[in-house]
Amino acid sequence: MLGCEVKSLVNYNTFERKLMNVKILFLLLLLPVFLMPTYAESQQLPTDKGTLLVNIATEPAKPSPDEQVKLKIDFVNPQTNQIQEHIDYIVTVTNGEIRVFGPIPLTHTSIGSVTIPIEFASGENKVSIDVEGILFKPIPSETVTFTVMVETPQATSDTKSGCLIATAAFGTELAPQVQTLREIRDNTLFGTGSGTAFMAGFNEFYYTFSPAVADLQRQNPIFKEAIRVTITPMLSTLSILSYVDINSESEMLGYGIGVILLNVGMYFVVPVIIMVKIKNYLRRPII
Repeated sequence: MLGCEVKSLVNYNTFERKLMNVKILFLLLLLPVFLMPTYAESQQLPTDKGTLLVNIATEPAKPSPDEQVKLKIDFVNPQTNQIQEHIDYIVTVTNGEIRVFGPIPLTHTSIGSVTIPIEFASGENKVSIDVEGILFKPIPSETVTFTVMVETPQATSDTKSGCLIATAAFGTELAPQVQTLREIRDNTLFGTGSGTAFMAGFNEFYYTFSPAVADLQRQNPIFKEAIRVTITPMLSTLSILSYVDINSESEMLGYGIGVILLNVGMYFVVPVIIMVKIKNYLRRPII
């Protein structure tokens, strides 16, 4: 009997170590996703004479009107597909007939890449890049033009301003839980570029299923109560953001990762541990 208990203890400790290794691996895989710059998928076009390829991307990935955006530009040698060093260039951004940015004076980048802070206007922004020198030698001007679309974040629109699932779960938009969610969204997340970009991407996913879930809650009281019980712990963790001062992108990132990991622990890790303990308890021999 003692041998069985020792064997069970060894198996349990082995499982605990494996579970800890999985958690550490998960965190290591997840961390780069949050730490990498939120640049949009890059656009690449050749200059009009084909001497260079030019890549552009923005941070945040989905710019909002009149917020400062980082425009990243890479000059690429099409023969080697590597960054071409020592480029002389001019950048101009227009929106219709309005000049949004530049033209900047002829500028030299020794490393072949540059990041420029820009405030785009709402709508279609044309980014024109003129290349006038390579490797300290002037060349006939070559131009490439990109289009960057800038829209007001969907979450601020009237059609997508409600927290549909929470509203259906608690019965009214005036419920304290719903008001807390709305305040966190408007006063905290929309206060930073990364928070705004996150909400824009989240809304695209959220509104693909939330209307159907909300309708089902209104039709089925048992399902409604189940949703309410399920989301209450998450609302509690999100409320942490209402009590902290977030004044920078790094602070938003830090608190955001903390809240996400807290929810992962509550909804996934803790239930697994509980189920394992129950399973081991039921397997214990009756003395």
